[in-house]
Amino acid sequence: MSEQKKTRWYKDAFVYQIYPRSFSDSNGDGIGDIPGIISKLDHLKDLGVDAVWLSPCYKSPNDDNGYDISDYRDIMDEFGTLDDWKNMIKGMHDRGIKLIMDLVVNHTSDEHQWFKESRQSKDNPYRDYYIWRKGKGKNGKKPPNNWTSRFGGSAWEYDATTEEWYLHLFTKKQPDLNWDNLKVRQEVIDICNYWFNLGVDGFRCDVITYISKAAGLPDGKFNLVVRGDEHFTHGPNIHEYLKQVNRESWSKYDTMIVGEAAGVTIDQALLYTAEDREEMDCAFQFEHYESNFWMHILPKKFDLRRIQKVFSRWQFGLMQKGWNALYLENHDQPRSLNSYTPGFEGHREEAAKMLAIAIFMQQGTPFMYQGEEIGMTNYPFRSYDECKDVVVQNIRKMLNPLDKIFEKTAMKLLSRVSRDNARTPMQWNASENAGFSSSEPWIKVNPNFTEINVEKDKENPSSILNFYKKLIAFRKGNETIIKGSFKENDPGNKEILCYERWYHGERLFVVCNFKNTEVNFRAPLDAAYLSCELALHNYGYDRPLLQSLVLRPYEAMVYVLK
Repeated sequence: MSEQKKTRWYKDAFVYQIYPRSFSDSNGDGIGDIPGIISKLDHLKDLGVDAVWLSPCYKSPNDDNGYDISDYRDIMDEFGTLDDWKNMIKGMHDRGIKLIMDLVVNHTSDEHQWFKESRQSKDNPYRDYYIWRKGKGKNGKKPPNNWTSRFGGSAWEYDATTEEWYLHLFTKKQPDLNWDNLKVRQEVIDICNYWFNLGVDGFRCDVITYISKAAGLPDGKFNLVVRGDEHFTHGPNIHEYLKQVNRESWSKYDTMIVGEAAGVTIDQALLYTAEDREEMDCAFQFEHYESNFWMHILPKKFDLRRIQKVFSRWQFGLMQKGWNALYLENHDQPRSLNSYTPGFEGHREEAAKMLAIAIFMQQGTPFMYQGEEIGMTNYPFRSYDECKDVVVQNIRKMLNPLDKIFEKTAMKLLSRVSRDNARTPMQWNASENAGFSSSEPWIKVNPNFTEINVEKDKENPSSILNFYKKLIAFRKGNETIIKGSFKENDPGNKEILCYERWYHGERLFVVCNFKNTEVNFRAPLDAAYLSCELALHNYGYDRPLLQSLVLRPYEAMVYVLK
C-alpha cells in the first residue's frame, strides 16, 4: 500500500467496539468468532457507525482473553483464519466501515517465540527483548524491586532456567517487552505496517503509557493499589518511542491512533495527542469512571457533580489543542446504566438514551461498546464460578480459604465493578442463548435477554437502538458538534447536566436529567426566549419551548437555538 495523506476522518466518525469472543458465534462452539462478526455487519451499517474497534483477535493462549499475544501476524484458532479476517475487513470496507485493530505491545504472551528464545539463556539474541533482572537477597530469590502487577501480587516472576526474574505488569504469562531495545521498536513498526498493508485503518494502543520504564527500575512508593506506577507510567522515553513509531508507520497511512492512557492528565494528554506533536490522535482517559470509586476499587455513591467536572475539564482542556475520545462503556468497564444511572429500573430506555445524549454531544470521537445500543445491563453474579475475569479469580485466590465467607459480599461488589459485566454475550434475540450461539456460551448470558435484545428493539420505533440511529445521523457532518466551543451551565447542579455547543452562529443546548424522578429546570435567560428546534428527545414528544420545564425521570433534550 502506498503512503496516504492523513485526513483525520476520525473527527467525524462514530466508532463501535466489538469484543469478538462475545459478539456472535457462527460454528456453535460457544465462542464468538470472525465469521460471526461478518454475519452481523449489516447491523453495524444500519446503525450508521463509521468504524469498528476490534478487540484482540490474534493468536493467543488466552490467559487474559486475547491480550496475551503469541503471534501478531495470525488469527486465534477459536476466532477463525486470516482468510476469514480478510473477508471481514472487505465486508466492512464494502459497507463504508473502517477497521481499528487493538495493538497490544507493552507485553506479549510467554508463549510468543520471542519469549521462548529469551528465556533460553542470558546470551540469547532475544534476551534483551524483555526485562530481565537478578533477584535480591540470598541466592537472588527475592524480586528485583517492589513493583506489583496490575492484577495483584508481584510484578516479577522467577525463571529457574537462567536464575533471573522477568517483569510482567499484568499476569505472569504476559512478560513486558523492553522498549529501550531498538530491535523491539522496529518489530512493533513492522507489525503495524503488516496490518496497514492488509487494509487496517488504525490502532487502539493497549496500555501504551506503560511502555517506557524508569532507568534502574527503582522501588515504588507505598500504594495500596499498584506499587511502582510512578516509574512505569508516562516513562522517560515514551514520547521519543511514540514519535518513532508514528514517523516510520502511523503517519504513512490515513490512520486513527487512539491510546489507552490510564492516569493521564490533560497536560499529558496534550503531549500525546496535539497534532503538531506527531504521536497519537486521541487518548482514552478514565477519570470520569474512576471518580465513582475509592482507590479505583470501592464504589462511591454516584454524584453527578463529580462527573460533570470531569466532562467540562476535558472539554475545555483539549478544545482547539487536542482531541477527546468519548465513551461510557468498553470491555474493561461495567455497563453504563449501572455506573451512571443507579436506580434506572423502570426507566431503562429513557436512561440509556439520556446517557447517549449526555456524552455524545460533546467534542471528540464517540466510541460505543457492543450492546450499548440496546441498553444492556450488568450481570447479576451469584458465585465466583460465574466469573471468568482473571482479576476476579486472583481475588478469589487471595481470599482462599475464606472465599465462601466473603463470597456474598464479593458478589455485590463484583456486580458493580467486574469486567465480566461487559463481556456477557451480545443479546441478539429472545431465542436460546440470546441468539449468540447454538450451544452454551463461554460465559453466561444475562438472564434479561428475553426483554433486552436487538430483534425486539428493531421492531420498536421508539427503542434505544432506533434512538441511536437518529443520534448518529444527527452527529454526522454536524460542525457545531465537531468544531464548536463548549459552555457549561449550572455546574454545581446535583440532578441536571446542562451544556451548550457554539459554532458560527449555531447553538446547541443540551439538558439531561440524571434523576429517576421529576426535576424542575429553568433555562438561562440568554436561551429561554430564543427560537428553538427540538433536535433530539428521549421521550419522543414535542417540547417546543425552552423555558421553565418539569423534566421527567432521565429526560434529555438537544435543542438547536437560533
